[in-house]
Amino acid sequence: MDVAITSVPLGFCQCYVLRGDGVIVVDAGAPNNGSRLLHALQSEHISPSDLNLVVITHGHWDHIGSAAEIKAATGAKIAMHHAEVGWLENSLKPLSPGVTVWGKILRAMHRPFMPLIDIPATDVNIVLDDEPFSLWAYGIPGQVIHTPGHSPGSVSLLLESGDAFVGDLAMNRLPLRFSPGLPIFADRPSAVIKSWKMLLELGAKMVFPAHGKPFPSAIIARKIAKFE
Repeated sequence: MDVAITSVPLGFCQCYVLRGDGVIVVDAGAPNNGSRLLHALQSEHISPSDLNLVVITHGHWDHIGSAAEIKAATGAKIAMHHAEVGWLENSLKPLSPGVTVWGKILRAMHRPFMPLIDIPATDVNIVLDDEPFSLWAYGIPGQVIHTPGHSPGSVSLLLESGDAFVGDLAMNRLPLRFSPGLPIFADRPSAVIKSWKMLLELGAKMVFPAHGKPFPSAIIARKIAKFE
């Protein structure tokens, strides 16, 4: 089954509309961006009611901010890993530590602005555990896989085609990175490497990050080789 992929910027977060026999969305972007997603669906001749599921790759504010708005407008279910469900349901705004010098600087610059960010809370309909979650019931040939490291509850969507939607497990956009690579923020850097090894072993071929353009997984394979 072919899956059409549409990239939709919802704030600084690059979200993705996946259309196979059904329609799902990867991530919900920053607050107040729900109308942008609805416009993108309209442009693809997709009715809001056709959107069945929104999978949140992790609970940082720029990925969950419009979840409540999108859910109210479409009726879609929200899926999120159990480790971070409370971040959306209680409007929490944790930040992962910087793991590079630039990451630490950006985090310090970011922190004073956090009180200005308002995340509308909403219930999570599907609480993911550590086991793979099949997307076939939603018309998409693939699965959601727990890939911690950037944050405790980070997940990735891996399609049978090898397309991997990894949230912030990789980055490819200024001011985060000059080129494709590992995240500059991570709760557990060692878990980032472990998660990437698993994704590569499972057949990840093309990486779709939440910040930046897609790139071949071979780039990540070379990056993590030095950790072996």
